[in-house]
Amino acid sequence: MIPQFDTLALSIDQHVATVQLNRPDKANAMNQAMWQELQDCFEWLDEEPKVRVVILAGNGRHFCSGIDLAMFSDLTGEATEPARRSEYLRRKILRMQDNLTALEKCRKPVIAAIHNTCIGGAVDLICCCDMRYASADAHFSIREIDIGMTADVGTLQRLPRLIPQGVVRELAYTGRSLEAEEAQRLGFVNGVYADQEALYEGVQTIARSIAEKSPLAIRGTKEMLLYARDHSVQDSLNYVATWNAGMLSEADLMAGVSAQAANKTATFED
Repeated sequence: MIPQFDTLALSIDQHVATVQLNRPDKANAMNQAMWQELQDCFEWLDEEPKVRVVILAGNGRHFCSGIDLAMFSDLTGEATEPARRSEYLRRKILRMQDNLTALEKCRKPVIAAIHNTCIGGAVDLICCCDMRYASADAHFSIREIDIGMTADVGTLQRLPRLIPQGVVRELAYTGRSLEAEEAQRLGFVNGVYADQEALYEGVQTIARSIAEKSPLAIRGTKEMLLYARDHSVQDSLNYVATWNAGMLSEADLMAGVSAQAANKTATFED
């Protein structure tokens, strides 16, 4: 049974799951419930064998306006002693980091389909995705600097691995908007579509193409890419050799080779 959420809309069709941020009346601002539900949702998707690819989108006029500012009313809990107040906030930030890291840890590729507004915490969110595509009206901003804080749930750690350092620093120091065309030029988004409808159609096509591949091979590929990002070339080569020694599927390999020879599409077990 597909789980139900208060702040997310989840659907599955032909091995492709679509997760929609679903607070359209609040520009999909990320409230306390959404942070936790994102982790719960992607942990469920990670375990669900019928799901091979995930699309992350936003319901309504905006993709996501970032963190719900109401969350700033609870930065220290009930603690009054300074050190304990600080510990409470640190643990809260770490939990929020884990909420988003669940997308990165999900073994299935996660594709972000971004339209219109994507600012603040929403940038942290999409940096955890495998690929990002945008509509022409999309714009991105590390908005935390404008409210007097250092972005703390992933943008400053992941974005420098996606686009040049100098550009990241400019965006982080100034809070300026990065428009869709520039984002594509920098490689932050893979492609830009004319509008939201074309965006969703294009991303669905890409997702279904990935869903046709061996799920085990796709999961292994994501594992290797994430490992290589954080380790040396030699360590990564050793890891993939060990991985394939234990997880190379003879059934999938034979199905793939036979399909290629016959110019057909192979069928793989979930």
